[in-house]
Amino acid sequence: MICRVITDISLDREFDYLVPAELENSISIGMAVDVPFGKTLRNGYVVALDVASSVEPGKLRPLAGIKKQNSHIPENLIKLGKWMAQYYCCSYEHAIRTLLPAAVRNGRVKPKMRKIYTIAKQEEAQKLLNETPSARNKGRIAVLQALSRSNLDIGQLRLIEDFSESALKTLVRNAVVTSYDEECSRIAQPQTEIAKSIPPEPTPAQKKALGVFAKMLSGEEPRRTMLLHGVTNSGKTEVYMQMIEQVVKEGKSAIVLVPEISLTPQTVRRFRARFGDSLSILHSRLTDSERFEQWNRINQDQVKIAVGARSALFAPFRNLGVIIVDEEHESSYKQSEAPRYIARDVAVMRGELENCCVILGSATPCAETAFNAQHGKFVLVEMRDQVASKPAPRITVLDRRLDPAPTPGENRVFSPVLIEAVRRKVENSEQCILFLNRRGYARSMSCPQCGYEACCPECSVPGTGHSTPFVYSKSKALLTCHLCGRTEPAPEVCPDCQSPEIRFSGTGTEKLESVSRGAFPFARVGRMDSDSMRSAEDYERVLEDFRRGNLDILIGTQMIAKGLHFPNVTLVGIVNADLGLMIPDFRASEKVFQLITQVAGRAGRGDHPGEVIIQTSNPGNDTIDFAANLDFEGFRDFDLEFRKLLNYPPYSRIILLNFRGENEKSVEEYARKIYDELMPYIHSEISMTPPGPAPIERIKGKFRYQILIRGNKLKTLREAVRVLVLHRTPPKNVEFYADVDPQSLL
Repeated sequence: MICRVITDISLDREFDYLVPAELENSISIGMAVDVPFGKTLRNGYVVALDVASSVEPGKLRPLAGIKKQNSHIPENLIKLGKWMAQYYCCSYEHAIRTLLPAAVRNGRVKPKMRKIYTIAKQEEAQKLLNETPSARNKGRIAVLQALSRSNLDIGQLRLIEDFSESALKTLVRNAVVTSYDEECSRIAQPQTEIAKSIPPEPTPAQKKALGVFAKMLSGEEPRRTMLLHGVTNSGKTEVYMQMIEQVVKEGKSAIVLVPEISLTPQTVRRFRARFGDSLSILHSRLTDSERFEQWNRINQDQVKIAVGARSALFAPFRNLGVIIVDEEHESSYKQSEAPRYIARDVAVMRGELENCCVILGSATPCAETAFNAQHGKFVLVEMRDQVASKPAPRITVLDRRLDPAPTPGENRVFSPVLIEAVRRKVENSEQCILFLNRRGYARSMSCPQCGYEACCPECSVPGTGHSTPFVYSKSKALLTCHLCGRTEPAPEVCPDCQSPEIRFSGTGTEKLESVSRGAFPFARVGRMDSDSMRSAEDYERVLEDFRRGNLDILIGTQMIAKGLHFPNVTLVGIVNADLGLMIPDFRASEKVFQLITQVAGRAGRGDHPGEVIIQTSNPGNDTIDFAANLDFEGFRDFDLEFRKLLNYPPYSRIILLNFRGENEKSVEEYARKIYDELMPYIHSEISMTPPGPAPIERIKGKFRYQILIRGNKLKTLREAVRVLVLHRTPPKNVEFYADVDPQSLL
């Protein structure tokens, strides 16, 4: 017998090894193995088994052994990894590595052990327990009484009244008590007990969704993927949990994917209240040792449910019943480095390989998902009403062009209408959310005397000859480039002419917070953005303060736009709805529509009706109009018509070829060479743009060029791209990679 192994070196190929006779009955696909490679031993994974090899028998080398730890990958995940490597144009090794957390893959984290004490000699222990208690023996008696009830570790023994370390040592030395090592958990237990939640009676819309799911689960409905299109606050999460209960009752497992930004303590509490300890939470804040332990709990079938961000998709369940992708439209489901996969699409593929159901949930599904549901590829279930038949929030669009002229020195971030609405809500002890999807205090810093503008020297946009303006943070007195992360101290005077008349323009959330404290001095104001939220504790603290009513106004970026349920929020103010509309990307309108709809859905979830005020200088814009009317179908048809006209997804597939390097001429020449090599693969259903500067031409000192491939029947061309990416060496200091199904063209 031979096995094919992928090693931990990115060579994009499998190697054949002989399986020693003593391992033939224990070897299987997905196992971690040690293999001889040159003069060294390497780690690898078995990806196939066969009876023969194309390698000459005399040249085949035997496996060195099977890894003892439980880092074995289920066979269906190996198949998924192979598909990812082919489709997303990355190496097999990269794809297989993605299936495992680094803490599991590298083997450096070991299980945590604790010493457990137990009575070894029952008769002698009983004699000692029968002694008359005294100051001399009370510690010994306390230890034995405790251990006669159950085996305990040292921490548990120390909680016992009259416990004595010396008495324990004496009992161990005399062999009356012995100890053994036991694997224990590193995961911190919740400080407070979470009350068990009882599933409520489903609404008619929820019943319909659960009924369709039951048919999918039984096979009565042959399609395996459902789009659960429910308006915000329609009860989709409750549907997810009751779907999971159906699956677990059948002895199967479930994966729930949520965007990292939505994996809030509120979300975790809700799932824990329903499922208790049969749940594993996977997120980016876990330490390596915690991630190792959570993976092992799943791998050893100790839990049936995994809830987490993008990488939770690869939880090593062997009997999956359902994969749920909440907020399936979220761009954070796209991985930014190889393999550049979209978790939503890989979830659908894993569902096919595992023959399990896949649920894609959203109030604003992406165009591709909506198109597939509209044309019958996916099952479509709609939930059009909020729970308890709550009315949709009343939405007002304010044309900022009609505002009265500001007085000298007045900062007109808020319209008079929004100011009055916030004051009214706070006076009524209701809460407000003010949304602006832009960080920082000011978007640019300039000198009106000489024209100086503070710009990042490492980044620029094409055709302007200008570098990218720094973003100013007043609280930190820093200038920051939001493209490359470069920071510089903010000058107090103009660096060119020494004028003190520095001018700041544009508004970010930091400035919004400052203006709000001035406009609403009676209100308690909090801010949530990636500048102010430095740790998970900061995030939880602000959300808890808002939940408890210790804050009246919460200001933030998209961090506050989704996944939050605060019944006392009755007003959402969208400070600048125009942001994002002018970005040169065919998804720009869709992202703005989704963001407005999602943040508007935070209002009116309690007993009081909700109100949303949208500030814009472009009230006639179609996207803003559809969002203000909560008209998803209207926007979908409008957006699809535009995409069909220009042959963008879902009417085609896209591959974006990216080139970058410090020498612009070298980057352009190599991009041109790749373009010429791919031209023979172009046919009537494929278009390919000549290489040109990216919309953001330079980041971190590296020039960026792109080739955009768009069309259908891309398989042969994609295979050619994969060969060029993986097996062609670009010039020194030039990087080249392919992004299949890109979520941004910038």
